[in-house]
Formats: sequence, C-alpha cells, structure tokens
Amino acid sequence: MNLGYLEATAIFAALFAVAVIVQIKAKVFHPFLYWATIIATTTVGTTVADFADRSLGIGYAGGTLLLFALLMASLATWYRTLGSVSVNTVSSPKAEMFYWITIMFSQTLGTALGDWSADTAGLGYTGGAIVFSVLLGAVCAAYYWTKLSRTLLFWAAFILTRPLGAVLGDFLDKPSNAGGLALSRYSASAALIVIIIGCILFFTHHAGKTSAH
Repeated sequence: MNLGYLEATAIFAALFAVAVIVQIKAKVFHPFLYWATIIATTTVGTTVADFADRSLGIGYAGGTLLLFALLMASLATWYRTLGSVSVNTVSSPKAEMFYWITIMFSQTLGTALGDWSADTAGLGYTGGAIVFSVLLGAVCAAYYWTKLSRTLLFWAAFILTRPLGAVLGDFLDKPSNAGGLALSRYSASAALIVIIIGCILFFTHHAGKTSAH
C-alpha cells in the first residue's frame, strides 16, 4: 500500500495498544480477543523489524542484535519489577502489560531473525523453515526430556515461532523466481486468517470437551 515502514508501524502500534487495553480490561478469557492481540503483536512486530532493518540502514544482522537487546531489556525490567517472567504469574494488569510488551519485542526479533536467515544467511525460505522447525523440535524435546527451566523454554519456543512464520509467510507471497509461491499478499493473508480462525475454534471446542470430562 506504499505507506512506508514508519507510517505502517504507527498504524499497527495504535491497533496493538487498543487490543492490549481491551485484553487487559477483559474479566474473563476470550480466545478470539487473545489471538487478535497476538496478531496485533505480529503486525507491529513486522513493521518495526522492517523499519529497524531497512529504514535505519543497519541491515538484518544489526536489526536482529538491536531487537534482541530490547527483548532482553524488557525481560530484565519485568523480572526486576515483579520477580518473575513466567506466564503463570501473569495475573495482574501490570504483569499483563509486561507480558504483551515482551511478546511484541519477541515477535519483532523473530521477524528480523527470519529475514536475516532467509536473505543474509542465504538459507532461503525453505531452508529457513527447516532450520527453525528443527530448533522448535529441539525445544520441545528439551521440555519432555530435560529439566531446563520451563520459563526459558517457553520464551525460546515463542521467539522461534515468529521467524518460522516469517519465512513461511514470505514463501507464500514472494515471486516464483525468488523461491516463493507468488500468491498475492491479500489472498495469502486471507488464507492464513481462515486457518487461524479454524484452529481457534477447534482447540476451544477440544478444550471444552476435555474440561467436561
């Protein structure tokens, strides 16, 4: 739409802020509201990552390092303020605010990392997807077969989902000569929204049946 990264960041940051405020004020858990807020973090995260990588002129590697530093600062501030960064302790508006800010930075870092791996590192979209899938598998294995901190594993897994999503998203809409499927961004976005809604409905229904038993 030719808005530019800074303007797009401002738009999605406003949407993210609104979604977070509504989510924090909600008295009960609403799956669609929660995942709408997650999507808001991915959109603002993407534009912030692109702004850092391209508009600031520091490249994918520089953007990744900058965003990693911001994520670590967010986690450190959260820990020093409330004494824990575990999602199991997110039970107050202040903790939830830290949670969403950290989620946003993790999504931003993941986007920059995905772009760096696909382009600068030369892995391409398929290679990047394989690498991040393997890393997620390693985190899953560590969860079941080691005693590593569950909090550490959660954040590692969450950060890794974003570069995987970034390279898969690029695979859908990039030109064929660049290794993509050449779908329009509108059709790719629509297809992904349908899949997300289907997953939310399926898992919400499955969770309801499990709790009933």
